[in-house]
Amino acid sequence: MFTRHSRRLRSAVVVGVMAASAMLAACGDDDTDTSAPTTAPVTMPSTTATTGTDEDKVTPEAARQLCDMIAPEIDNWRDQGTVLGKVSFNGTVQNWAARNQGLNDEVIRDKSIIDDVTTQTCPDVRDQATKVLEVPDLASALAGFGG
Repeated sequence: MFTRHSRRLRSAVVVGVMAASAMLAACGDDDTDTSAPTTAPVTMPSTTATTGTDEDKVTPEAARQLCDMIAPEIDNWRDQGTVLGKVSFNGTVQNWAARNQGLNDEVIRDKSIIDDVTTQTCPDVRDQATKVLEVPDLASALAGFGG
């Protein structure tokens, strides 16, 4: 009985965190520092080749913003543990993607975009995040995004 109660409590906490993450993504302020040095855009091949669209790009500002959003959360994820840390990481990625002209669609099509952007822009932050979340890459920590 205690185990069943613990699972229910844990499930309730996870659902609450996911709901809070979604609300934060919808209501977050865009307080990024655009004075950061720029790098070349990260180019992701489009998965919509049948429509003839050109490659989609994550701007240097958006790439820097993702790194700036992940970096301060790493200690929080460490404190939360891997399960809640991954939920919080998902909220961070959803928030970032929503702030940047609907990059959610791009992340849904190809989760590896997050690894591509962070490898090019902030490899140290990416390495710390993968260690804390105990995943081989950031794409595998994403839930609710496409394959």
